[in-house]
Amino acid sequence: MGEVVTTTTASSLPTPAKSTSLFSQIAVHPDGTITRPFVPDAPPSLTGAGEVVLSRDVPLDASLATSLRIYLPNPPPPTTNSRKLPIILYFHGGGFVLFTSGTVFYHASCESMAAAVPAIVVSLDYRLAPEHRLPAAYHDAVAAVHWLLAGAGAGDPWIASHGDLSRIIIMGSSSGGNMAFHASVRTKAAVLGIVLHQPYLGGEERTASEEKSGEDAVLPLEANDKLWRLALPAGEDRDHEFSNPAKSMSPAAIAGMPRILVTGSDGDPLIDRQREFVRWLEEHGVDVVDRTDLAGFHAAELFVKEKADDLFAVVRDFIAAAAVDGDR
Repeated sequence: MGEVVTTTTASSLPTPAKSTSLFSQIAVHPDGTITRPFVPDAPPSLTGAGEVVLSRDVPLDASLATSLRIYLPNPPPPTTNSRKLPIILYFHGGGFVLFTSGTVFYHASCESMAAAVPAIVVSLDYRLAPEHRLPAAYHDAVAAVHWLLAGAGAGDPWIASHGDLSRIIIMGSSSGGNMAFHASVRTKAAVLGIVLHQPYLGGEERTASEEKSGEDAVLPLEANDKLWRLALPAGEDRDHEFSNPAKSMSPAAIAGMPRILVTGSDGDPLIDRQREFVRWLEEHGVDVVDRTDLAGFHAAELFVKEKADDLFAVVRDFIAAAAVDGDR
């Protein structure tokens, strides 16, 4: 787990530079094992003393060492049905290879999102590649959806007292966006909507934004390729449906999907793929809110407070609009 950091805010974290790209620092050994760069974890915040958001960990599947970190605004709103909080089931990024639900910048981001929307945020700590290649992370995401929808989530004291189970959003950032999408495809979950923030899409043929990403500060092209080699099933290429659904997934799989918000930033190496993905969804009848017009870089919301504020405002508006449409 690493060194404990007790105070984290998104605004206190530095803007990354190419020389510090964590993905570039993953060492792959001849036997296929890897050494990950050290990134500290933050503990949950349970005391309530001066905390804007409380958090605590609950097990999901002990046999797989998966768990959920639940975030609750402090103090929560009055517990009347009309004032209960939406619930965001959240999957963090990291190329399927790095990070946990407690990683300092994802912990800080979930705290900020819970306070800003406001919402109960449920963040999944899932299995990582290459020890557990895809579809392991997708299976864990499905398990989290079932936990929330099939009764276990309703029995959680925070969700039971303060959560509105009729307003569930399945959300993921980067590779977590892929998890949100694939979990929704696999479960056909009847939720308020899906949020795919800068989904981590790939493909064999380079896009223009990928071609110029060799020196990208967060996701340089070499590191991008390395992540897919570590994450995809052995022997599969980047056109697999796990990475390139617009090319390899049957359109029938996305029939009946709830409304999807897709966000992307102009400085993200993945922006061309994200826009292609939006077109594919729309062509096959999915109701898409396209916000691939944001400014910034990949995962900017983790490092720049203004970008976090922009994202949370978009998510808040999406939830509000979906709730209004659902009431009609």
